[in-house]
Amino acid sequence: MAFPTAQTLDGKALAAKLQQQLATTIQQLQPQIGRPPGLAVLMVGDNPASAAYVRNKERACEKIGIASFGHHFPADVSQETVHQTILELNHNPKVDGILVQLPLPDHLDANALLYAIAPDKDADGLHPMNLGSLVRGEAGLRSCTPAGCMEILKAYEIPIQGKKAVVLGRSILVGKPIALMLLEANATVTIAHSKTEQLAELTRTADILVAAIGRPNFVTAEMVKPGATVIDVGINRIEMPNGKARLVGDVETEAVGAIASHLTPVPGGVGPMTVTMLLSNTVQRYAQQI
Repeated sequence: MAFPTAQTLDGKALAAKLQQQLATTIQQLQPQIGRPPGLAVLMVGDNPASAAYVRNKERACEKIGIASFGHHFPADVSQETVHQTILELNHNPKVDGILVQLPLPDHLDANALLYAIAPDKDADGLHPMNLGSLVRGEAGLRSCTPAGCMEILKAYEIPIQGKKAVVLGRSILVGKPIALMLLEANATVTIAHSKTEQLAELTRTADILVAAIGRPNFVTAEMVKPGATVIDVGINRIEMPNGKARLVGDVETEAVGAIASHLTPVPGGVGPMTVTMLLSNTVQRYAQQI
């Protein structure tokens, strides 16, 4: 999808390139380690969106040479069963990364399960120890979606140092970690959210605007500084009159594309990079076996 004036930040093409590099790394390391890297994905229930994400992750693993250890539980599985599985995977020498596919059914305590994952096998980068390393600017596994956004900015040589960045959204999955990553790259960062007053006035000051608010087409042209770089993290399913659904981001693509300098498309922008950073975290941990 091309934009009238904005350059498309093609996450799909970048993801393919990075995955090829990861495949080469695995080929080089496997003779020394004696096994392929392993990623365990735990899924509960039959949420169609979750099932699609898990299939994508498993296909991506197969493509680059990562062994998949899938665990699919029924929707009524007990907390203890999932917890025990995580503990077993923590001690499995063939598993380098563990991922619990969110959201989970209401009867399960997602935080307790995420905290049970060994920090050095936390492929999603969501364990408090890994988030703490990010706050402190120390090495550690990074949250996949924010790390993917940063890789896009790096690949397209978007200047970050000294620039004003506004992050729309304050979730622990995206908003907070990407604000910290931008800060680490020497941007001046503001986090905005649904309670922010005079929001459009604030977002218009951004050289880099990250939209991770979870509302379809929320960011309009009036909210964007001409020439800004816009990273659209949103993935929203919209029901069409014909009964079919399509994916749209948090950004009004055509209007914003007419005034921004760079814009990620939805789909094909941040999404493929999230999966790639999950693979990257797994390979990073695998390489530490040497």
